[in-house]
Amino acid sequence: MPTKLYVGNIPWSQTDEDLELLFQEHGTVVSAEVVLDRHTGRSRGFAFVVMGSEDECLRAIQALDREEVEGRSIVVGRAHRTRNPKPKRRKSKTRAAS
Repeated sequence: MPTKLYVGNIPWSQTDEDLELLFQEHGTVVSAEVVLDRHTGRSRGFAFVVMGSEDECLRAIQALDREEVEGRSIVVGRAHRTRNPKPKRRKSKTRAAS
């Protein structure tokens, strides 16, 4: 069963391909995705990597958590679902007073 990892404090220059290469040393990478700001298109400084198995996930965490990548100490751990995601705010339609 694939396991999703959270990767924080990544360098702003990191790409999906860079992360895939970094994590491939520790197992099969199913996907690697740097989270981008939807307005600017720039990295938000974190990413998600899906490894092929639980064992590979644990190896990647042990090997890469707190490792220095391009001068930054990255954080690697299991990704957790947000239990209570913030509801999207709906734009209210205001009626013009008659």
